[in-house]
Amino acid sequence: MTTLLVAKQYIKIFISKYEVYLKPLMKLILALAALMMINGKVGYMHKIDSISLVLILSLMCSFMPMNFIIFVAAAFIVLHLYALSLECAAIALVLFLVMFLLYFRFSPKDTLVVLLTPMCFLLKIPYVIPLTMGLLGTPASAISVGCGVMVSYLISYVADSATALSGMDADDIATKFRFIIDGLINNKQMVITIAAFAITIILVYFIKRMSVNYAWTIAIIAGALVDVMVLLVGDLMFDINVSIVGIIVGTIFSVLIAKVVEFFAFHVDYNRTEKVQFEDDEYYYYVKAVPKITVAAPSKTVKRINTSKKKYSGGQSRR
Repeated sequence: MTTLLVAKQYIKIFISKYEVYLKPLMKLILALAALMMINGKVGYMHKIDSISLVLILSLMCSFMPMNFIIFVAAAFIVLHLYALSLECAAIALVLFLVMFLLYFRFSPKDTLVVLLTPMCFLLKIPYVIPLTMGLLGTPASAISVGCGVMVSYLISYVADSATALSGMDADDIATKFRFIIDGLINNKQMVITIAAFAITIILVYFIKRMSVNYAWTIAIIAGALVDVMVLLVGDLMFDINVSIVGIIVGTIFSVLIAKVVEFFAFHVDYNRTEKVQFEDDEYYYYVKAVPKITVAAPSKTVKRINTSKKKYSGGQSRR
């Protein structure tokens, strides 16, 4: 454990020292991964499905605010859907506009989660999002996560229905609109996933704020169990044919990631908990103080040894 704490301290020192370089690098990596995933999933417009254009836009995103990455990713999705169907692009554009209004109104600080939720769905580990946002965010984060879930299912639905959309008559606009909207509204799996993630975020948030020992660990385990339970109950009620093995494996992997987040964000020593009681003219105060675990990174000291040669005269003095 001491080795991990020392490594954590080294990482914190390294990040604080090179933060001005690491932030643009992380934005570059995030934008590059997001745009490449979009091109790989819905790469219908060949003009923007180019690694050169992706690299140029990723470099631009590295020097812009984090919200700029979301706008670029949304523009990529709309353009790709426009190449497939004008109706798909219009529905996606309306969805993004509503999402941005809700996002900026209720949870403007959840920039990463709006982008990371669809990416985690593509990586088959979406269950890490509600656990980590319950630990690091607020109940309002459920709105951002819900928007990300809707975008994920929209992309998957369009990708799975690309052949059907291409085969429809180009003049039958109403049929295409109804086909896409009905596919989203009647997607029970999306609704159950949004509900499960929202319940998980709220539950994890309130449990981790409790004054009991190991509150964060209890919140992670309880949130993971509730998430799995809601998804399985939804599967039994609506027969959405979810992968039980995928849910269990993904949840276990998500719990491990959440424990890593806990290690870096909230690592305390409950063995040295102190309870303090004091009062003033109006109130009595009962305070529980739990110290953080901190280990100073060992500093390297270099000792310099200077050797000086003494010269002695070879002759003897005469009296």
